[in-house]
Amino acid sequence: MSSVLVTGSADGIGLQTARELLALGHRVVLHARNEQRAAQTRDALPGAAAVLVGDVSSLAQTRSLAAAANEHGPYDAVIHNVGVGSAARREVTEDGIERILAVNVLAPYLLTALMPLPQRLVYLTSGLEAAGHADFDDLQYERKPWDGMRAYSDSKLHDVLLAFAVARLFPAVLSNAVDPGWIKTRMGGPNATDELPAGAETQVWLATADPAEVGFSGRYLKRRQDLRANAAAYDIAAQDRLLAACAHLTGEKFPA
Repeated sequence: MSSVLVTGSADGIGLQTARELLALGHRVVLHARNEQRAAQTRDALPGAAAVLVGDVSSLAQTRSLAAAANEHGPYDAVIHNVGVGSAARREVTEDGIERILAVNVLAPYLLTALMPLPQRLVYLTSGLEAAGHADFDDLQYERKPWDGMRAYSDSKLHDVLLAFAVARLFPAVLSNAVDPGWIKTRMGGPNATDELPAGAETQVWLATADPAEVGFSGRYLKRRQDLRANAAAYDIAAQDRLLAACAHLTGEKFPA
């Protein structure tokens, strides 16, 4: 039995991932944005070990979430599923940080930095990472015109950069990025092509399968198959620049 934390598991792919992990007999700790959603999640999956609460658009709440998660650990795997989609206009958080960047990138960065590294880390990305740009001179769209879809694509590229950076810096950790596909969820919308189980399959496998079956770290996968990520994801300088930018914005240096 593995112990797994799944962030953003109140609905959609995260909830399905947690449901499948529980069905396989694993211990699962869930996460919801607020108390109302946490109550709904407890009702949906009463077998969960715990449901933690924290709005990860807030640096303070993300720190509290990390502390709460540590109290319920340790974990064999952490699945960083939490995320938000495109937005019609640029929004900033209570910390003055562009919201897509805060939720999709800084939250998994901060949780990784503040929690003991598990044996396995899974970072959810998207096929749109292929269209992303690692623009470290204007990560938050403070100068260039706002483009919500591009900001989302950028964030998903940054998630791959983060997964690959962890794989490089911590060889003992199996750290990988997963494109779940275009899944029929609230974020994916009604025109999505794939059902929920397809969206959860790869991260469940990465979190629990025999290490020899999972193979090596630093991979970008979809349906358990290796794909070639955006070329920028393999750039060590870009990985280090992302870690430095996240450290600056969060005030939390990545572990050495």
